[in-house]
Amino acid sequence: IAGTGIAVLAQVSEHLQVIDAPAPPPETWGAYQKKSEESNGVIAMVDLLIKDLDKEMTEAETTEKMSQADYEKMMSDSAEKRATDSKSLTEKGSAKADMESQLEAHGELKKSSASELMAVMKYTQSLHAEC
Repeated sequence: IAGTGIAVLAQVSEHLQVIDAPAPPPETWGAYQKKSEESNGVIAMVDLLIKDLDKEMTEAETTEKMSQADYEKMMSDSAEKRATDSKSLTEKGSAKADMESQLEAHGELKKSSASELMAVMKYTQSLHAEC
């Protein structure tokens, strides 16, 4: 370095670069291979689960539709039975009222018949007393 009192020894080589072929890559596990058996097994299991789920959902929908139809039939049958029972109750109430009125009329007829019978018996007794 000029003026500092330090001497430098510098060696310059030609700026020539030699290009060597790169070293081969280190040994690994070998060429890439797809794990077809393992992945096919997992995929098959997932497909099986999907099929089972679809089947269960179809069964559930069918069961729900059948249950809904049964429920609707039961409700219509119940409504029909209520209407029939209501009509029957009305008819029975009407028949009961008619029978009660007939009973009252027969009760009054019995009283009048009993009064007539008593009068006839007194007359018969008076006839026997005269004889």
